[in-house]
Order: sequence, then C-alpha cells, then structure tokens
Amino acid sequence: MEPVVTVGLDGSPESLTAARWAADEAERRKLTLRLLHAWPLLVPEPTRVPAEMDQNYWARRIVHKARAELQARHPGLSVVGNLVADDAQNALLLAAAESEMTVLGSRGLLPVESYFLGDISMPVVARAEGPVVLVRAETSERGPQPAPAGEGGVVVALKLHGSYDDLLAFAFGTAAARGVPLRAVHGQSLPLSAYVPWGVDHDVTEEITQDARKHLEQILRPWRDKFPRVEVSVTIALESPARAVVRAAHDATLLVVGRRKHRPAPAPHLGAVVQAAIHHARCPVAVVPHA
Repeated sequence: MEPVVTVGLDGSPESLTAARWAADEAERRKLTLRLLHAWPLLVPEPTRVPAEMDQNYWARRIVHKARAELQARHPGLSVVGNLVADDAQNALLLAAAESEMTVLGSRGLLPVESYFLGDISMPVVARAEGPVVLVRAETSERGPQPAPAGEGGVVVALKLHGSYDDLLAFAFGTAAARGVPLRAVHGQSLPLSAYVPWGVDHDVTEEITQDARKHLEQILRPWRDKFPRVEVSVTIALESPARAVVRAAHDATLLVVGRRKHRPAPAPHLGAVVQAAIHHARCPVAVVPHA
C-alpha cells in the first residue's frame, strides 16, 4: 500500500478538526490522506437502494462530507474514504500499522462522549505501531476550533539514554516538511544533593545542566547532519520531565513525545510525560513508538 496519513472520523467536530490538520500534513509530505470510519454494524455495500434503506447512509455521509470539504481546501491532495465494518479500535490499530501517521481528535481533559475520542484514542495511542497525533479542539461560543498552532516550531521530548531513532526521524522530518525550527527538551528533577539550606547549589545545577546538554548534543549530532536545514536548539529544565515538556510546548506547532514499543507489563500504559502532554498541551501531540 502506498504511504498514507490516516485520520479517524466519527462525525464529531473534533474529528473534523483532526481531518483538517491531517490534510495539511499530508499535503506537506505529498502523501495520500485516508479518511477512516469504522463501525461493527456496517453492511456490505448495497446496490442502487434509496437512501432511507441504506444502512450505511450516515457512515458514508460522514466520510463524503469531510472529503468534499478537504478536497475543496486542497485541490491537489489525494483523498480516499475508507468504511470499515469493525470495532473502531481494531480498525485504527490496523491502519496505524500501515500509515505514516494516524490522526485523531482530542479534547484534553474535557469529558467526551464521541466513540473515537472517548474510549478509543488512549488504547490506540498506547498500542499503535506507528505515530499517532492527537489534535485538540478548543471549545468556544462558535464551537470547537483548532488550538492555536503556535510559533515555536516542533518540540521533541528527550531522555538522556535509550534509542530514539524513530522519535527523532519523525520530529526532524516534520520540522523539515514545515520549514520550522526544532527544539529538543529534557526535564530532570534535581537530586537531594543539590539542595542547601539557602536554596540550591548553583555549582551542582550547572554541572547537571552541562552534562545533560552534552548528552543531548551527542544524540542530536547525526540528525543535524541528516537535516542540515533544520534549525535545532536544546533546552534543559531542572524540573519534572512532564512539567518541563508541557511548559516548553506552550507556543509549539507540534509536540513530539516517545513511547516504548514493548513493555513487560501485561497491559501497555502511557508514561507520565505522555499523559501530561496529551492532557495539558494545547498544540497537537504526536506520540511516537520507539525501541
């Protein structure tokens, strides 16, 4: 199958906001956009039956309406509709395995009733084999609107140890496609040894900061060489990683966070940084599985 960007549609305004974001991204990357709507009760496509007798009428309407709007906004973009007779979670996980990215709508901490956004997005984020992007919609008097895109470029959260090739490939590729800077952020809580009766020991904090910066520069060096046109900066924050990442993303275009592909626990779960990013960052959040 040719590379695609897949967006989950459930008929909600939030999923339409996600579809608009996905269309922009697919156009930047010169990829096909796939509009996916899944429902277990879909039936085989009937032939020439009136709309009132077509059991798939509303499902097809959701996809066709979104497709018409997106084609009008992006005349040169290849957009395909995909109706799947399956549980939405299963359908999205299968789609994620063959997509460059999967995009879903999100409303942060607000209560959600929609099928995709309520029960589906978190399991998909936790289990997907490819990147999943959650696009948040802000509620206003005019209805859900895209969260402010920001001017801070792409922010990627990094630890000091581990393999981050998939994470950095996605972050650098996105920054390059958008023509925006990339900021690598590392948060690290201070050890008890850094505290003194009058506050914190500046020498200790300076040593921690310099060591962290040196590690990050080593991690980023090959990616700087691979993407020489991407402007890269490094931020070290001496606070909890979750708080540091959310704070750094306040004016970002996109926040990119990583998730381990394989965990020993019987059920996959999302770490503190990913949870904080999903619930509190106002910009779109990409969760990228890595080794």
